Amino acid sequence: MRDSRGMTRRQALGIGGALGLVAATGLTSAAALARRPSATGAELRSAVPLPPPFQVPLPIPAALKPVGTSGGADRYEVTQREATAEILPGLKTPLWTYNGTFPGPTIESRRGRPITVTHRNELPVPTVVHLHGGRTPAASDGYPTDLVLPEGWREAPMRMGSGSEQSTHGSDMSMQMGHDSGHGTQDANAAMRMGDDSGQGMNDPRAVVTKLTRDYTFPLDQRPTLLWYHDHRMDFTAPAIWRGLAGLHIVRDDAEDALGLPAGPRELPLMITDRAFAADGGLAYPSLDPTLRERPGVREPYLAGVLGDVILVNGAPWPVHEVDAARYRLRILNASNARHYELEAVTDDGRSLDLVQIGADQGLLAAPVTHKVLPIAPAERYDVVVDFAGVPIGGRVRVVNRLGSGRTRDVMAFRVARKATDDSRVPGTLSTDLPAWRRSDAVRVREFAFRAGQMNSGHGWVIGGLPFDPARADVTTRLGDVEVWRLIADVHHPVHLHLVGFRVLSRRGRAPLAHDAGLKDTVSLRPGEAVEIITRFDGYRGRYLFHCHNAEHEDMGMMANLEIV
Repeated sequence: MRDSRGMTRRQALGIGGALGLVAATGLTSAAALARRPSATGAELRSAVPLPPPFQVPLPIPAALKPVGTSGGADRYEVTQREATAEILPGLKTPLWTYNGTFPGPTIESRRGRPITVTHRNELPVPTVVHLHGGRTPAASDGYPTDLVLPEGWREAPMRMGSGSEQSTHGSDMSMQMGHDSGHGTQDANAAMRMGDDSGQGMNDPRAVVTKLTRDYTFPLDQRPTLLWYHDHRMDFTAPAIWRGLAGLHIVRDDAEDALGLPAGPRELPLMITDRAFAADGGLAYPSLDPTLRERPGVREPYLAGVLGDVILVNGAPWPVHEVDAARYRLRILNASNARHYELEAVTDDGRSLDLVQIGADQGLLAAPVTHKVLPIAPAERYDVVVDFAGVPIGGRVRVVNRLGSGRTRDVMAFRVARKATDDSRVPGTLSTDLPAWRRSDAVRVREFAFRAGQMNSGHGWVIGGLPFDPARADVTTRLGDVEVWRLIADVHHPVHLHLVGFRVLSRRGRAPLAHDAGLKDTVSLRPGEAVEIITRFDGYRGRYLFHCHNAEHEDMGMMANLEIV
């Protein structure tokens, strides 16, 4: 069988990490997949001519200004709305956006100074906002059924029952990764189903649904770092992010400011994504329901994840940025749905520049770690300093993806434009406030297998053999408990924990890798790999999540509930 873009089903499954093989034979066969390229998913090919690389200037997302600052807190307003942008030169691309831009505006905040962001939903479907990496009370964490409904959204009648009332769509059921009764939402106060028109979703009596607007409150009592916010609606996170619902959020504090790191125009946020474009200039995506209203899931070749053939940085294709011959701080986020990268900074004469890592997902490392190549999985962030002082004026440094091929091997470029003074530095000690959890501190050890599974007579993605169910308590732990989790993968799974950061203890029973340093909230599991992490469940009580951040896997069942009591 061959799909509409010329890829055979056998090829698609190969790129996707042999999903069918894993589903049929289990984790033991997945060990052999570790030798495959670091790609889980199938690539969409654009139907328009693509521009040459390194022609479009790198955009820098604008900082959002507060609409109010009083009582030691800041208040912001964001409107989720449709917009059109010129991403590929000469073509207009419809997007779903925060405040009309992709990426959305950057929120700059200070450690310990609370903020409230009022989101207004003017899109045609419900939305949810999650501040990824935030230490956030459960009510504002963006649980997937805590929907913000658009104006005029039609309430669906309550569906009663579960296994006896399966929602089926013929042979395409293998692409719906739901539960037997489908997916959706229930307002806890009104006990009324407020899901999409098809009534998808299991009843969630704890869901809190609002109409048109919602206030998200973030205490920001956390280490300074790069966070990001994105849509987290149940079953439809992947296509919503693909359409543009993602933005950056930076937390700062006085101690970090005093380190002397590159700052101002020499601090660059870089949101890396991949996309594919349809013949009319719109974003191509293999949704079963392009309206994102009724039927979740993607076409069968893309069950393992959707990869694009255009690399965007801050929403621009293969951009270029003029720099001084000086140090720059690069705040890198992989906001791709499923694509992994191995980043390398290469001069035109073939030299690799040092990538000096100073921070991870949850802030500064204890000391810098130097890399030549830096792997980054979906939702991971790395804080890196690159020194352009040794590059000749007029010279170019390409950021390449060693996992890419063809056009996806290039990411962006820097052109060294001028000599300049540089009083920045990278101190040998960056932070002294990293938690010192020891394995002996753990009150329990848990094990979770992230793997393909059978659901609704078709392939799915499950944790511990179970697809996501908002009504089920998967993990219950006490506030303040330290735990060790052992995470096991069949194919690539970037695993994200809400609320807490963690340390990587081991990979395959051996020491962590160099890029595992520091405090993280997302860890990349490679095929057949077991990774141990340690964390303390502190901050707030309530219902949170852990899940795979391959967004297609997440939508198709690979989430679980984490209850902190």
